[in-house]
Amino acid sequence: MKLSILSVLVSTSLLNHQAFANNELEHITTTASRSEVLADPLPVVVSSISQKQLALIAPTHIEQALKQVAGANLQHGNGQEYLPALRSPVLSGAGACGGLLTAEDGIPLRAAGFCNINELFEAHTEMAERIEVMKGPGSALYGSNAVHGVINVITPDTTYDHNQLGFDYGSFGYTRYKLGTGRDFGQQGLGINATITRDTGYRDDESVDQEKLSLRHRFDGKKLSVSTGLTYTHLDQQTAGFIEGFESYKDEQIAQSNFDPDAFRKARSLRVWSKLNWTQDEANSFTITPYIRDQDMTFFKHFLPGTPLEENAQQGVGIQSSWQHKLTGSSLLTVGFDGELTDADFLQYQDSPTEGSAFLVATVPLGKHYDYQVTSTLLAPFVNLDWQLDELLISLGGRYERMRYDYDNHMLAGRTKDDGTECAMGGCRYSRPESGVNRFTHFLPKLGLSYQYAENQFIYANASEGYRAPQAAELYQLQREQNVADLKSETAKNLELGLKGQQAQLHYVVSFYAMNKKNVIFRDSDFYYVNDGQTQHRGIELELAYAITPSLSMQLAASHAKHTYSYDQVLSTVNINGNLIDTAPRNIANLQLLWQANDITRVGLELHTTSSYFTDPENQHSYEGHSLVNLRAAWQLTDNLTVTARINNLTDEHYAERADYTTFSGDRYFPGRPRNAMLSASYQF
Repeated sequence: MKLSILSVLVSTSLLNHQAFANNELEHITTTASRSEVLADPLPVVVSSISQKQLALIAPTHIEQALKQVAGANLQHGNGQEYLPALRSPVLSGAGACGGLLTAEDGIPLRAAGFCNINELFEAHTEMAERIEVMKGPGSALYGSNAVHGVINVITPDTTYDHNQLGFDYGSFGYTRYKLGTGRDFGQQGLGINATITRDTGYRDDESVDQEKLSLRHRFDGKKLSVSTGLTYTHLDQQTAGFIEGFESYKDEQIAQSNFDPDAFRKARSLRVWSKLNWTQDEANSFTITPYIRDQDMTFFKHFLPGTPLEENAQQGVGIQSSWQHKLTGSSLLTVGFDGELTDADFLQYQDSPTEGSAFLVATVPLGKHYDYQVTSTLLAPFVNLDWQLDELLISLGGRYERMRYDYDNHMLAGRTKDDGTECAMGGCRYSRPESGVNRFTHFLPKLGLSYQYAENQFIYANASEGYRAPQAAELYQLQREQNVADLKSETAKNLELGLKGQQAQLHYVVSFYAMNKKNVIFRDSDFYYVNDGQTQHRGIELELAYAITPSLSMQLAASHAKHTYSYDQVLSTVNINGNLIDTAPRNIANLQLLWQANDITRVGLELHTTSSYFTDPENQHSYEGHSLVNLRAAWQLTDNLTVTARINNLTDEHYAERADYTTFSGDRYFPGRPRNAMLSASYQF
């Protein structure tokens, strides 16, 4: 029963394994260790959505795929926009995206201080090999932003001989074209994946035009291998905003309307990386991954008074590196260093007067609101030791991070118009701090234990700490009388215990977690950024895959969680201490039945349910929750041709993708789409 550390920690090639319940018996992860290892023996939870699962779902948005991960709860806004949640309430606000790290092929999509709440639309999910979700701050490999976990989109190695054409056609003018091709030249290979998406949308005056391109090159030497990748994305979106009024999403005419027809989002991103693996000998291997990022975005902030325009951009370089040294036959030492240098620009301005300004406490002026540049430097050495003692695996590690912001304000500091004149009616809404420097440092320890108590079955525990530095938006986009944001880093202490493994026809993961967060950053009732907040997060998660019969299987991903405020804060005469955090459903479940009807036909029936949740911190307003049914079927008509059909929201449920409540507008929603269908064809040759 002894588990070899070599098979768990330093495996560098995929294992040949049979299918079970339409899933893989042995789940492989790269997110947990930057190399391909078995997931079950590790003292962390890494959920994976395979290429086969993604092909059946054919997600038009990554939210549709992540429903199959217990603890994940992405709320789809409009177009490609969303708000994320992973073992957390739904994260919202200028810097809340810092609570969850998103990556493609292990490279963070954005620099640590400049996250965007919608940044996953810059990953090439449409052509992903799989999507991995690591839950909780369970690794020394990730620092700032990996508080609640990591979502990592893995793109395929396209450098082998193949050709692929795909086409999706769906309701409300949805079309998507896919192209993939590759050539293997022996020691080298070259491949390309491309997608073009057009969606005229369910709601008035909304649309999505999106193009994505991924290139891959491979070189295999005797001791040195090099894999190089490029991803380019372009988004041109006409955005439909919230609808207002209690349960207005149940009115088809209101749900379809768009009260912000001028809203838009234009975004472009480029990432290039090259991973060099050098195996010196049986005991030593080195990995170095340099990368560059170049991104810019312009969008109409329809959710703010005056609907200003924002232009942001960032360019940066980074490196990930590690040295793995096998100390003995049962212990592995990993030492590494990560670093980033990023230049970011931000501009917000307004060309037309603010409607309804007489009701605002502070004036929203014409002209520029913010105009600044920030250069950030991130330095992060880390170390990790994995030690196998018979059936017990001990993983001990730590990461030290140093973040520095050099902020250059291109406008007059203070709370004035861009020409220096004062605003009437209580002063100007926006305030700009003086140019300066901010520094943040943190050490992140972690300890994990995994014990194999039976063949292919493990009990695990880990204690870890996560943090996020304040985002640039929280430090430099101030409002009203605040002229300095004296913020500390958010921190989270996490304890977790669970069971996972394989028992006959059942693969299972059961997780219990408890996390306490301190120095939570939020905007208070005076519109000041402060971070004296504290929250608690408790939950249990269950992921099952069970073969009921040789042709019928079941998959379940379910979570029960309680996310609460644990500090004194009075809002609208209510002390929220002990209240449930808004937009945090207690129960979320996804159940799938998969039937292999015959040699060429596969059918999937999915039920996804979200319980009710409060939409305000005072716990005085709520959303009732919803349940959705989706039906999918795939036919392997020939060895090369596959046809797939899907009906989403089969029962035509009236529901809200997102619900919240504000004192200014009351109940508001992003309505969900009514029953819709998609037909896909994929031809490989």
